[in-house]
Amino acid sequence: MSSPNDNGITKYGKGNRPSKGLNNVGDYRRRKRKSFIKKTVRKQRDFKQYFFVIRELTKREIKRKYARSVLGILWSVLSPLLFMVIMSLIFSTMFRRSIENFPVYYIIGHTLWTLFSEATRSPMTALVDNKTLLIKSKLPKQTFILSRIYTAFVNFLYTCIAMAAVMLFFRIQPTIYTLLFPIAVILCLIFSTGISYIIATVYVFFGDIKHLYSVFLSMLMWLSAIFYPVENLSSLMQRVVGNNPVYLFIHCSRDCLLNGVLSDSTIWIKMIIWSFAMLTIGIIVYKRKENDIMQRL
Repeated sequence: MSSPNDNGITKYGKGNRPSKGLNNVGDYRRRKRKSFIKKTVRKQRDFKQYFFVIRELTKREIKRKYARSVLGILWSVLSPLLFMVIMSLIFSTMFRRSIENFPVYYIIGHTLWTLFSEATRSPMTALVDNKTLLIKSKLPKQTFILSRIYTAFVNFLYTCIAMAAVMLFFRIQPTIYTLLFPIAVILCLIFSTGISYIIATVYVFFGDIKHLYSVFLSMLMWLSAIFYPVENLSSLMQRVVGNNPVYLFIHCSRDCLLNGVLSDSTIWIKMIIWSFAMLTIGIIVYKRKENDIMQRL
């Protein structure tokens, strides 16, 4: 008489015996899934913590910047308006034929230039200025760089109030292409972040970069066509200015807000390449010197 278990026939059916290997695979998958969920939750918690720190550092930077000011951060609105009035009085007649709505033309260029200059110049000293916090806390060092960039972005948002007021005054109608303006701003911030990583790292080892970068910013400003038309330049200088990434951000913003047209595809391609290439270079430079920074500080 044959046994019930002969020929692999059991109460589970032929060939359906419980497999210990399959159970182990199931347990492994469950453990892997739980581990992934825990890591995701931990990353979200860390991100919230770092963003909270960045916001607090931003508040500190803004309070320190306007500590003795009566108007405080309102100067971020008044300053571009005052510059616009002065530059309009000087250059609006000179460029009357080549630039329509010169005040709007200028304030858009000035706003984008201020965003770039503040988002790169201020983070330069972030690591050195926060040396004590870097040593005592376990926060990533780039948190202090990003907080300075975020501060520049907050100031930019206040400056946009002045820019919007000027556009309303001159009756500049928004178009569908106005929606592309935030993309140009984001690309400008990405580009600025890459430069900030580089110069913040270099400043730790070579303090004179602060003075050299000020000279570089002055030169770059004149090559960004903030208040003059590029068409008035020679063909050689037009090519030089046309390959200046800051000018590309300004030109694209003017097309979106003032001209109500879509910038040429080559301009968008150049902006994207400049932005992500500079960010990649900045991160590589920072990561290579990350361990040396603490020793130098």
